[in-house]
Amino acid sequence: MGDVIHALPALTDAVNAIAGIRFDWVVEEGFKEIPQWHSAVDRVIPVAIRRWRKSPLDTWRNGEWQAFKQELQIREYDAVIDAQGLLKSACLIVRYARGPSFGLDKHSAKEPWASKCYTQPIAVGKEQHAVERIRQLFAAALNYQLPENPGDFAISEHFEQSENKDYLVFNHSTTRVDKHYPEVYWRQLIELATASGWKVKLPWGNALERDRAQRLAQDNSKVEVLSKLSLCQIAQVLACAAGCISVDTGLSHLSAALDKPNITLFGPTDPGLVGGYGKSQQSLLASNFALNNAEVEPAIFRSLLPQTVWQEFTKLINN
Repeated sequence: MGDVIHALPALTDAVNAIAGIRFDWVVEEGFKEIPQWHSAVDRVIPVAIRRWRKSPLDTWRNGEWQAFKQELQIREYDAVIDAQGLLKSACLIVRYARGPSFGLDKHSAKEPWASKCYTQPIAVGKEQHAVERIRQLFAAALNYQLPENPGDFAISEHFEQSENKDYLVFNHSTTRVDKHYPEVYWRQLIELATASGWKVKLPWGNALERDRAQRLAQDNSKVEVLSKLSLCQIAQVLACAAGCISVDTGLSHLSAALDKPNITLFGPTDPGLVGGYGKSQQSLLASNFALNNAEVEPAIFRSLLPQTVWQEFTKLINN
């Protein structure tokens, strides 16, 4: 999800630089709602590489691959841009699209061999935030001057806004176990939030995440475990929130794209290249705080106490 969201500001740059430019967007089927929120997107073409690679023979036999390729080749494009720099996107998508192709060169891409698939590989410095790298890639591919102002996701206007922002969203779920903020810390953080007069909403995406949310909400009437929601419905909940506290997860990037004040809690990962981007975003890296004797799992978060997180969040939201 983060990779998809990080590409949105590049579309906004292009729209402001080139009158009438339009985009078709190939995206993993689970995230197909996101490109539809940007006004510059005409067609969304879902792809299911994650699912197809589990059973490639079935994918070939049932005709899904052929149908995708046919959909991809309906138009001839002025430019085909690979924002990921991966072999799967370069070999399975870019090479079949009709039009000159652009992507990161071998020194810039996550997977250097992907650059062999592009008509024009482009050099973009690696030690930058992912949003800025993609903005630079698009500017070079489409030949316009990169704006000096920060990138604009330009999707918040797609969602209804609420004047009565009386709740926070805590994005507590992520795929990697070692990126989870300890449950005991989440419960303390929830107590601090509700004691300050806030309601708290907890989203989830699967049964494990739902069970965690229910444990976190236990015995606190001001906490709501949301029902099973689509990505668009979750985005609407975020759009009407006063702010968010998140682990390193896709919903943290979505919160940032919706211009929500958001603190993201980092343990094993580096926020420098993929931290919250945009207005009112702050990253807290556990290793930057003094160690203590707390026994929590994952232990990497033990120094990032709930009281510290709440203090920083209060400053952020008040500003």
